[in-house]
Parts: sequence; structure tokens; C-alpha cells
Amino acid sequence: MKNVIKTVKKCILTVTVFASMLTSANEISTRIVNIDAKSTSFTLNNVKEGDLLTIKDYEGVVLYEEVIKYSGTYRKGFDLSALPNGDYFFEVEKDFEIKIIPFTVNTKNVVFNKENEETKFKPFISQKNNLVFISKLTPELESVKIQIFSNINNERELLHSENIKGAQKVERVYKLEKGNYFIVINSDNKEFTKFINN
Repeated sequence: MKNVIKTVKKCILTVTVFASMLTSANEISTRIVNIDAKSTSFTLNNVKEGDLLTIKDYEGVVLYEEVIKYSGTYRKGFDLSALPNGDYFFEVEKDFEIKIIPFTVNTKNVVFNKENEETKFKPFISQKNNLVFISKLTPELESVKIQIFSNINNERELLHSENIKGAQKVERVYKLEKGNYFIVINSDNKEFTKFINN
């Protein structure tokens, strides 16, 4: 009977976590008015204070970065004419997702490709007593690598490493003894780190 209650609690927690992740997923809508490379008006709906907007190239170099100061609608004009010809993307990082909006700069104009926009889901990590819960949506079946390190006097030791492939969602629960830890999750060519004091 106790196992049934634990399983039910875990299922309820999982459903709650994924419901909140899905409600926040795909809520960012964009509107881009582009006259030429000097006049690009960029609008994001449903942002919140603390979201991060960056412009990057495909080498990962950050060309522009701004923390959004107000919740609601974000509007800004960008002069993209100073960028060399090439491929770039806007990235909007929220609590549980990262939206990627690619564009190409040509000599006199900027082309946004709506078909190549994508949303990547960030891992959700929570702690209750000595249990650590990790959830990650992976609709494209991308691989997820989870590593747990102990952190004693700034010396780290790998305690656990796991590669998960071919799952649409990753759900893990780890029991950690008292101490300091950090968890590193690699997925979608991104690394997420969370420090745990147990």
C-alpha cells in the first residue's frame, strides 16, 4: 500500500510539473516588421520580467544581450545593418523554454525564416528533503546527459552519470545524502547547472 501511495504521489507531481511546463510552452508569440536591415521592429508577447533576450551567431558568440524588465509585451527596434552577411538568431530564454528565431543578414536586408523557429525545453529541477526531481521534455527525442557531482571545499567528484536517448520526456528522482552537490544537464547543445545544498 505504501508503494502505491508513493507512486501516486510521484505521478501527481510529474503531471503537475509537466502541466505547468506545457502551459508556459509556446506562449511567446513574435511579430517582426522588417523594412530593411536598418529598420527591424521586434515584438514579443507574453514575456515576463527576468526573461533573457540575446542575439547570437551560429558559433555561439553573443552579439547582444538584454534582461527584459517588464512583463507583458516587449517591443524594440533593431538596426541589424552593422552585422556581417551571415546567419544569426534571436534567443528568448524563459523559465522552462528557450525560443530560437533565426534570421539571415544579406547586403541590404534581413530575412526571418518562421519555418525554422524552434522551442527548446529547459530541465526542471526541484528538491524535497533529500530527494532531487529532474524532468525534461524532449519532443524531438534529443539525448539528455545528467551528471551529479559532490562539491566539497570546491573539489568536485563525479558521483553519477547517465545518458538518456529516445525518450519524449525524462523523469528521474535521486536520493542524496547530506552535503553540497551540483547537477549538470546537457541537452540541445546547452548545459544547465543547478547547485543543491542538502
